[in-house]
Amino acid sequence: MVAYLPSVPITALWSRRRAIAIAAALATIALGLASRRYAPALPDFVAAYAGDALWALLVYLLATVIAPSAPIARRAIAALAFAFAIETSQLYHAPWIDGLRANRLGALVLGSGFIWSDLVCYTAGVACGASTEALLTRSAREPSRA
Repeated sequence: MVAYLPSVPITALWSRRRAIAIAAALATIALGLASRRYAPALPDFVAAYAGDALWALLVYLLATVIAPSAPIARRAIAALAFAFAIETSQLYHAPWIDGLRANRLGALVLGSGFIWSDLVCYTAGVACGASTEALLTRSAREPSRA
């Protein structure tokens, strides 16, 4: 079920949701890259886990760009399944995929080695995105109490 304000056409909200997701994705990319570049200046916990959570949040936001009308839960499950599949693929080390992982972009997208804690980070990142969207959507539907 897609929530919308009665005075706003549903297609306008989908376009708005897509635009917001694109802006949030760009901000998430910047934050993710900064979390790697400035890791020495960050607390150890943040330096170790923020990048993975932000990567999964980015996957959720891209799912929103692709399918803005899909229910939040469906996009969250799809993003989590994709993130878990990428992490699991890190157990596979054929020369062709390790070659992709050897360059910077390939390493950022595909990772390099399977780590169980990454699955927790992915879950946290997707949950953060989905719950934030659910709260914002709910507050947009509720009438103003002035």
